[in-house]
Amino acid sequence: MPVALDPDAAAVYRAFQEAGRPAYETLTAPEARAYYLQARFATNPEPPELARVTSLAIPAPHGEIPARLYVPSEPRRHDGLSAALVFFHGGGWVIGDLDSHDVVCRRLADSGALIVISVDYRLAPEHKFPAAADDAIAATRWIAAHARELGIDASRLSIGGDSAGGNLAAVVALAARDAGSPAIAGQLLIYPATDFAMTHGSHREPETSVLLTHSVIRWFRDHYLNGTADIHDWRASPARAQDLAGLPPAYVLTAGADPLRDEGDEYAARLNQAGVPVAYKHYPGQFHGFFTMGKLLQQANVAVSEIGAWLKGLG
Repeated sequence: MPVALDPDAAAVYRAFQEAGRPAYETLTAPEARAYYLQARFATNPEPPELARVTSLAIPAPHGEIPARLYVPSEPRRHDGLSAALVFFHGGGWVIGDLDSHDVVCRRLADSGALIVISVDYRLAPEHKFPAAADDAIAATRWIAAHARELGIDASRLSIGGDSAGGNLAAVVALAARDAGSPAIAGQLLIYPATDFAMTHGSHREPETSVLLTHSVIRWFRDHYLNGTADIHDWRASPARAQDLAGLPPAYVLTAGADPLRDEGDEYAARLNQAGVPVAYKHYPGQFHGFFTMGKLLQQANVAVSEIGAWLKGLG
């Protein structure tokens, strides 16, 4: 489909091109992580003041999963306990960490008036599939089990993430439904990756190969998956789950200039068809990754505000 970037998005894209940054697929994973982390200083807005930010270490079979807990100034409390969002950062399962999405988590905590816990799952290629999915599931279960001591109302626990993090949030929702616990109040899927087959039209359109290019997606995929058989596993491709009924309410955000656009759109439609309440928001003139760039892109600030309102509406 034809894609025309918003003027500010086009200006940001042009600036990235003129900066001469190397393509991630030409770098080692550690080099790519360093470049990704550095970019936040140019794109992240000033974070809001919060009441408290605390480091956590979540026990897991392989050791500990680092996490960070964000408490807003005025959380929505009931009987002294707050609603909460478990957040998984984006970065293609290869890059990104607690610091790359620190400002995003602070803004979500403030906008949604809830506690946010950001989870630093293991990255590929050092830890291939299903390590990230296993960590996301284990962390969510632990947070739910220890909700009261964390100041969290377990009945108002949501999950979410952007890109690869949106993929992990969708996987956690499926795993929780199938296991019968923990209860998940909502799933926030920000331009999620849902199908590693990568056969949707938006994976071939030249207009969608912006920042998250078609070639770097393949680089991420090849780092994360062990082989083609993993594509069909719902823990890698949640769209491969046959039945989406019984999943928690979803907020699905997509962008026009994004290779993942069509699979996100299709997943939202399937959720809706399965009877899951879905709030769907499409930003036609933005590219993949815009959500973290509130310093440069006003639509990112609109998205944070609208997502905050949706989180509040969950209870």
